[in-house]
Amino acid sequence: MEPVQHQMMGYDRAITMFSPDGRLLQVEYAKRTVRLGNTAIGMVCKDGVILVTDKRLVDKLVVPESIEKIFKIDQHVMATAAGILSDARVLIERAQVKAQQHRVDFDSPIDNLAVVKDLCNLKQYTTQSGGLRPFGVSLLVAGVDEKGASLYETDPTGIFNQFKASVIGEGEADLEEMLHKEYKESMTMDEGLQLAIKMLKKVLNDNFKAERIDAARIPNDKKVMEKVTKEKIEKYLK
Repeated sequence: MEPVQHQMMGYDRAITMFSPDGRLLQVEYAKRTVRLGNTAIGMVCKDGVILVTDKRLVDKLVVPESIEKIFKIDQHVMATAAGILSDARVLIERAQVKAQQHRVDFDSPIDNLAVVKDLCNLKQYTTQSGGLRPFGVSLLVAGVDEKGASLYETDPTGIFNQFKASVIGEGEADLEEMLHKEYKESMTMDEGLQLAIKMLKKVLNDNFKAERIDAARIPNDKKVMEKVTKEKIEKYLK
């Protein structure tokens, strides 16, 4: 049995090597990492797009306001992540530079899909290059451009899909079922925020507090990212 186990461990350790059943095991492990990350929810609503996520405060001495889980890529594009957040930071900073370069070169805001494709090209590159490891993070990229509001989900393989509503991270399977039942395209951003908070409450149970939630939205009319205040979140908890 030992030679067989050793042989399988070889496939396990090499990112560029397929296992006999056609799997890249390191990529699969990266996807498992995402499912252990903080819960993040995105929704496209009739008046804009929202992102809501759990800050996951691991120490009571941490200042909640200092933790940022929703990142501004450009005025009209934002993103959140589940998985290894240091990996997410590298990707977000790349997207921010890409967005600013586009403004300088073309004197216009970048479209959401261009941001997503650039991020996923880098993610995919790390799945077939020796000496690298996959990014252990999934991203929800939301924004409002000339085509309207949109939400994209990317995973560690470099695959991306456009969604009306999506959830990544802890409790993903149960919350997806909840989204399928309760999400409606006719929802306003306020109604979407209420649903997202209800979903997070289901995952966090007794640990649920307003200070654990990071939320932001981009209205269709303004096309500018706005953070949702703690006071407004607390209203939905009553």
